[in-house]
Amino acid sequence: MPVGLSNELPPIHPVAGVYLGATAAKIKKNGKTDLVIIELVGGTKTAATFTTNAACAAPVTLAKAHLNSKQPHAFLINSGNANAATGEPGLVNARQTCQWLADELGCSVEEVLPFSTGVIGEPLPIQKIQQGLPDALANRSINAWPQAMAGIMTTDIVPKMVSRVVKIDGHDITITGMAKGSGMIHPNMATMLGFVVTDAKVSQNLLEQCLQQAVKKSFNRITVDGDTSTNDACTLSATQQVDMPTITDVNSTAYQQFAEAINHVMTELAHMIVRDGEGATKFIAVEVNGGQSEEECLKVAHAVALSPLVKTAMFASDPNWGRILAAVGRAGLVDLDINQLQIYLGDVCIVNNGGRASEYTEEQGQTVMKQEDILVRIELNRGVASETVWTCDFSYDYVKINAEYRS
Repeated sequence: MPVGLSNELPPIHPVAGVYLGATAAKIKKNGKTDLVIIELVGGTKTAATFTTNAACAAPVTLAKAHLNSKQPHAFLINSGNANAATGEPGLVNARQTCQWLADELGCSVEEVLPFSTGVIGEPLPIQKIQQGLPDALANRSINAWPQAMAGIMTTDIVPKMVSRVVKIDGHDITITGMAKGSGMIHPNMATMLGFVVTDAKVSQNLLEQCLQQAVKKSFNRITVDGDTSTNDACTLSATQQVDMPTITDVNSTAYQQFAEAINHVMTELAHMIVRDGEGATKFIAVEVNGGQSEEECLKVAHAVALSPLVKTAMFASDPNWGRILAAVGRAGLVDLDINQLQIYLGDVCIVNNGGRASEYTEEQGQTVMKQEDILVRIELNRGVASETVWTCDFSYDYVKINAEYRS
């Protein structure tokens, strides 16, 4: 079972102007739900961010193009097939599925954004999508979040949803989001898909700014295995349905409250992805303080979070502090003085003055390492910057899950 998570969904607050439908189109070999439609009321504004992988999937390329042309009326999401590394036929297939949905909804093809997740390098079974569309459309409901969540999962063990009603400048605002991801997780972005919607009134430019800032500190601060997916995407849509003044001023209290709420939702979803990391048994925060810059702190944090030796030691609950120190040392910081830093497991100082802390005992380290949630804190003592990256351990199951992924 994922670290600190269960199959139980939180109370879900539907968002006015958002309708979801899902069905099993037999794209997945196991016959589970694999086709999802999210329809957005007219006037909805959407911002999105996508993978930086140069081998990006056909739906990513097409979604970018469509979003640059028009505001979306619907998202078309399939799991079980990534439609990645499929060349020009992949783009043709992605556009055809968008056209079919556009015809059903009476909108232009550019108003449909495609998203896919699953096995790379296999042709998208578009006939199955065409046959599944009527059922998914017939199932549309403002309350169909659980069904939609099930439809975007691949190797995920548990669903990942967050739903909040918050006060913004005196108005009740609903924010509901879901994400999928378990392996192939690493910036930029963290294979993940994320869809967050709100009924708030927000201008397009502030919606885009809010998304970029939230993703930077959430989905782009997690790593499971160091593999950046071909299909990553995250959207933030505002249906404008609340009777409130439109948020247009970045310095306003309303925007600050809105941005904080979105950041909390996305950070929680990002943590869920790590907690459900393939085979994960530990949730690990790597906090780096006292760096000369954000970039410097992230170099150190990623060196530790991505180290197979650190991650396997975490799985074994082995306080092998030398592996952490070695990872810090190879992070590539200019003129790093190892003798000036400290490393902590929780509140236990394990490294000081370039080696094992004089007061440290193996029993102290073992106590921390046996916990499910572990903090690795690194004090560089060479500046004022701080950054945190979240990761998980490597277990036997990670190899098993990925070795058997296509079977």
